[in-house]
Amino acid sequence: MNSVVENTIAFVKEQLKNAEGGHDWFHIERVYKNSLLIAQTEKCDIEIVSLGALLHDIADSKFYNGNEEVGPKVARDFLKSQKVKESTIEHVIKIIENISFKGGNETQKFSSKELDVVQDADRLDAIGAVGIARAFSYGGFKNRGMYDPEIKPNLKMTKEEYKKSTAPTINHFYEKLLLLKDRMNTTTGKEIAAKRHQFMELYLEQFYNEFNGVL
Repeated sequence: MNSVVENTIAFVKEQLKNAEGGHDWFHIERVYKNSLLIAQTEKCDIEIVSLGALLHDIADSKFYNGNEEVGPKVARDFLKSQKVKESTIEHVIKIIENISFKGGNETQKFSSKELDVVQDADRLDAIGAVGIARAFSYGGFKNRGMYDPEIKPNLKMTKEEYKKSTAPTINHFYEKLLLLKDRMNTTTGKEIAAKRHQFMELYLEQFYNEFNGVL
């Protein structure tokens, strides 16, 4: 591990020490580890992958009134303080700006193998057992209901509608989580996502049975 990556880990831990449970240091650590795992079978720049994974949620817009400029600025200022070369900084910033789901109808404006790797790692942390826990953690943080059968999922939200949604957490499965399996970029990401997707389907079946009093 090079010194810049070590310093970035320390910086991110400090920045996110009071973060919501689904977007804290442990989320970053999981994405970082999964990025390195996926990168083993991809031709990519490991330093860019590492820095992109570690800084991708350094100031998530969800916690800054939807402001998408804070994260890239914090990351850029930090990387400049570490004397990281400009081309690497620009690539990391592009990853931060383009990694998020942002609703089903939003078009990604940048592509690279490094973004593919980090994006897959981030999406993997949004599905499966951990993804379910994160969804309900954030839903509780935002004081959202778990489920309301009268409120149907909206699969045609714009980016702004998606950001402002106050729908119950179960709706989030249909509006994002269950869509991610088919949006993975890498072979490794797709293989892991298939297993986690299956777990979510089993979870939802059990949830509805319990909600409706089915034995």
